[in-house]
Amino acid sequence: QVQLVESGGGLVQAGGSLRLSCAASGRSFSRYTMGWFRQPPGKEREFVVSVNWSGNPYYADSVKGRFTISRDNAKNTVYLQMNSLKPEDTAVYYCAADPGYGLGYPPQYWGQGTQVTVSS
Repeated sequence: QVQLVESGGGLVQAGGSLRLSCAASGRSFSRYTMGWFRQPPGKEREFVVSVNWSGNPYYADSVKGRFTISRDNAKNTVYLQMNSLKPEDTAVYYCAADPGYGLGYPPQYWGQGTQVTVSS
């Protein structure tokens, strides 16, 4: 069993930055693919980014060049650095985890979500 706890959300002006963290409990964190989804208000949940256990990232086109995912296996934590934020990035951001080399939908594990609001 894996538990995911997000932190770092908040309110930021357009053009600003935020860093989200996701702390994972449980064993074998380094063998999980980790990632982030988001759910904008009134819309369906969508993929944002993932990083497999080899450290290879995969980004949605909407965030390429602005968001960076990283993981610290010693701390069982994955980070999402979000720069040049836009109002359309406003959403609840969910950390996700799947064993193995990819991130499925739905993933095996979800965090509780953290709100990110970008004001114009």
